[in-house]
Amino acid sequence: MNEHLLSMHDVSADDVIRILDTAESFREVGSRVIKKVPALRGRTVVNFFLENSTRTRISFELAAKRLSADVINFSAGGSSVSKGESLKDTALTLQAMGADAIVIRHSSSGSPLQLTKWVDGHVINAGDGTHEHPTQALLDAATVRDRLGGVAGRRIGIVGDVLHSRVARSNVFLLATLGAEVVLVAPPTLLPVGVAAWPCRVGTDLEAELPGLDVVMMLRVQAERMHGAFFPSSREYAVRYGLSERRAALLPEHAVVLHPGPMVRGMEIAPAVADAPSSAVLAQVQNGVHVRMAVLYHLLAGAAA
Repeated sequence: MNEHLLSMHDVSADDVIRILDTAESFREVGSRVIKKVPALRGRTVVNFFLENSTRTRISFELAAKRLSADVINFSAGGSSVSKGESLKDTALTLQAMGADAIVIRHSSSGSPLQLTKWVDGHVINAGDGTHEHPTQALLDAATVRDRLGGVAGRRIGIVGDVLHSRVARSNVFLLATLGAEVVLVAPPTLLPVGVAAWPCRVGTDLEAELPGLDVVMMLRVQAERMHGAFFPSSREYAVRYGLSERRAALLPEHAVVLHPGPMVRGMEIAPAVADAPSSAVLAQVQNGVHVRMAVLYHLLAGAAA
């Protein structure tokens, strides 16, 4: 692996397989009475979250603690950032405190890359603006591999707000790297400029695509990033692009339903579909801990091994 994990372009197919295999080996740690291994004892991991998060922040914290690292959780509220301190000065302060790795989530695309120019430690992108979210893509791939035995050759649909989704971007590039066929399904207004150059196919008719999918990944509609009318109404969106029970019945019997969360039930996905046996939403959360343990291990311990 590279020194940092900023984008899915930073890892090769071999790197991804190595991370997923390591994550699988860490799965057993979660079943122990004492859920810890000493792999990162004496290392310090800073969770530097300047944008709201539940799953990712807690997942990284739990992953670092299970590896016996010291963990510092940093958020904008109640810190000097709220007083106007710059990202650079905050980063240098964390570096001076001995951070070996900084996990950053920021609303501005490119912030993790900028951080690498100021600190000596490893930087892990936990989501930057609408750019990328690489560890989410890794845990999604781990979940597909668990449920279907592998990613290569599978047809995977990513549905919804692609324009604002860093999850979609990371998944398209990772899944294509692993040999999957990816199709994006979204209203034309929610497709980004330049999507034709991505390694995927683009469609707008969800019902036409569902019968041929092995995996359908529903995206969150990111209303907080929308500064205009991208679709007529929530009800119209649900009618055209929500995964209803009727639509879910069009999927092959073996198909897996994913969602990065948080889910807007009734709009993006029907409650009955979210809770059905085909849904792997909670498995994604569980795999997030193992995958992030693997990423931290390879960056902090793997290079020194």
